[in-house]
Amino acid sequence: MGTGSELAFWLLAVLIVGSALAVVVLRDVFRAALFLVLCFFAVAGIYIILSADFLAAVQVLIYVGAIAVLIIFAIMLTREAQRGSPSNRLQIPVLIVGLLLLAVIVAVVVDTSWPAADVPPPAPTTGDIAEKLFDKNEGFVLPFEIASVLLLAAMIGAIVLVRERKEE
Repeated sequence: MGTGSELAFWLLAVLIVGSALAVVVLRDVFRAALFLVLCFFAVAGIYIILSADFLAAVQVLIYVGAIAVLIIFAIMLTREAQRGSPSNRLQIPVLIVGLLLLAVIVAVVVDTSWPAADVPPPAPTTGDIAEKLFDKNEGFVLPFEIASVLLLAAMIGAIVLVRERKEE
C-alpha cells in the first residue's frame, strides 16, 4: 500500500470509529441513523482500498441502500422518535464491559506480529463472480431466484400478519 492508500485508510478508519461512536452516544435516534449511514459508506471505502470492488458495491446497495433507509423510514414513521433514547440504569456496567473488550482487542492487535508483504493489489473480482453466477452450465441463477422469491413470500406473510393484528 502506498502512502496515499495508507492516508485514505486512516482517514476512513477515524471516520468509521467516530461515526460508530456517534451512533451509540447520540440521543436523537434520527441523527444516529444518519451517522450509521456514514459508517456504512466509510466501510465501503475501506473495501475499495482493499480492491474488493464487489464487496464495496454490495455494502452500498444492501446496507446503505436498503437497511439504513429502512431504519430511517421506521424512525420517521414512529411517533415516539422525538423523545430519543431513555437513559438506562445499565449504562455504567455496559461502559465497563465495553472498555474491557476494547482493552482486550487493543492488546491482541499490539501483541500480534502482522507480516507485511509487497504484493500488488489483486484484480477486481466482480467479473469472476458474475461468470460463476450466470454461467450457462453450472450457474447459480436458479437458486438465487428461488431465494429471492422465498424472501419476498416471507415479507408478504409478515405484512399480512401485522395487518390482521391491527384490525383486531
